[in-house]
Amino acid sequence: MTMAVTMTERPFTEVVQTLKRCGLRPTRQRMALAKLLRDAGNRHFTAVQLHLMATASGCRISLATVYNALHQFTKAGLVREIVVDSRCSYFDTNISDHHHFFFEDRRELQDIDGGDVVISTIPEPPEGTRVERVDVVIRVRSS
Repeated sequence: MTMAVTMTERPFTEVVQTLKRCGLRPTRQRMALAKLLRDAGNRHFTAVQLHLMATASGCRISLATVYNALHQFTKAGLVREIVVDSRCSYFDTNISDHHHFFFEDRRELQDIDGGDVVISTIPEPPEGTRVERVDVVIRVRSS
């Protein structure tokens, strides 16, 4: 979530503008979460981790609201969801073209530059659909 703030703007001005530009109503909870994500820079996190960050910053918000906001942010293109298995999704503030290493033992993601992964062919998508994006997650474990 890339948003630069000038010194003359109020802390939430750009967050409000970004949410509105994406078609999201700037509720107190969405603004607080969007500001946390902006201030955190490029990183990977779970909904539970974001909930803990929000709580630590003094924001009173339910975990369900965090999940809802993250899914809205994902749909709006503000973050990307990376599903690592059936029990856990991570959200990525880096929405550029890139892939990931997933460290199984640490349960952490690390970015791989999009140009470092070459896919020579992919199957034709089903009729009436198009390929939107290809996400590669390479699972690694400490040896």
